[in-house]
Amino acid sequence: MSEVSTHYWTASDGVELAWRECGQGRPVILLHGLFSDANVNWIKFGHAARIAEAGFRVIMPDLRAHGLSGRPHGEQYYPKGILARDLRELIAQLGLSDFDLGGFSLGSRTVVEAVGEGLRPRKAILGGAGLEGLRNWKRRKIFFLETIALFDTAQRGDPHWLSIQFMKTQKVDRVAAAQLLESFEDAFVTWLEAFTMPTLVVCGSEDEDNGSAEELANVLPNAVFREVPGTHMSSVTKPEFGEAIAEFLAA
Repeated sequence: MSEVSTHYWTASDGVELAWRECGQGRPVILLHGLFSDANVNWIKFGHAARIAEAGFRVIMPDLRAHGLSGRPHGEQYYPKGILARDLRELIAQLGLSDFDLGGFSLGSRTVVEAVGEGLRPRKAILGGAGLEGLRNWKRRKIFFLETIALFDTAQRGDPHWLSIQFMKTQKVDRVAAAQLLESFEDAFVTWLEAFTMPTLVVCGSEDEDNGSAEELANVLPNAVFREVPGTHMSSVTKPEFGEAIAEFLAA
């Protein structure tokens, strides 16, 4: 298994952010989902190692307010589009000009925004993403803000229950997470027109959290759809998820 190293850098607003990496070869940047981190989405279940084995340098940031990265309190640290800005700054920090780029869930939404605003990876991966979820992100945002509000009171069976348990496992800073959530807007449909590069849309067979992934693949200019087992929470733990990404990148 490829050894994972941890690195830190400072964003333009002074916040210290972390990334982890493994492998050597062509760079691929992978962004994790909301309340998660690089370890849970990419390293823990073997996806990073599988992709590294295929000949890639796998770069996995911990998004602002997540994982090992800074969790500052204050609206000034969470302007609109902050995650895409952090991504652009990290790419500049690493001196990358030719790279692949992917994400899962919130990570996919960040990829869509970054590509829509001009970033041009060789290949793109959108995991756990559907067309409706991108067009109506505010609905998801409201759900997760409610999750934070109900953190201490929700009972088993509540639709927010599983998200709260995951937040507890991840030791999420609720103030920072809520301020980050407020920075999200719905994705502009015109952003999707920028995906002229080969794009993989990969989603769990029981994952309907963000609408239809197959529908998303169909509206993108140059995309293929791959279904893997699982729900939104479980699909990213399955070996098929990392295998699909590795095969797509290496093709």
